[in-house]
Amino acid sequence: MNYFIIKQLHMSAAALSIIFFVVRAYWSITGSGLLARRLVRILPHVIDTVLLVCGVILTFMLGGLQPWIIAKLVALVLYIGIGTIAIKRGKTAGSRGAAALIAIAIFFYIVGVAIRHNPMSWMG
Repeated sequence: MNYFIIKQLHMSAAALSIIFFVVRAYWSITGSGLLARRLVRILPHVIDTVLLVCGVILTFMLGGLQPWIIAKLVALVLYIGIGTIAIKRGKTAGSRGAAALIAIAIFFYIVGVAIRHNPMSWMG
């Protein structure tokens, strides 16, 4: 497999993932009925599956788990957990909004780790 193609697909899926997350979080905060549409419920899983599969392939291509990849995985688990509060589990619009902002910050931490290959992300 071509590293460049897998990396581009991974980055494209990441961009689609955060864009779609922000839209869905907004809909959740505002109580939009669009959040209940079938495509809106299915598409994030398709995008995130592509993102994760490409990430696994890239991990093997780069020689396995390295500290920065482990940092991305830990942050990904946090992002997913807090993201579910932002879109589904938050009891109030305020709590969903706060969770969405935290999830977005975690996403940009992950981007920094990926770009710098450093668990310190933008700080390292």
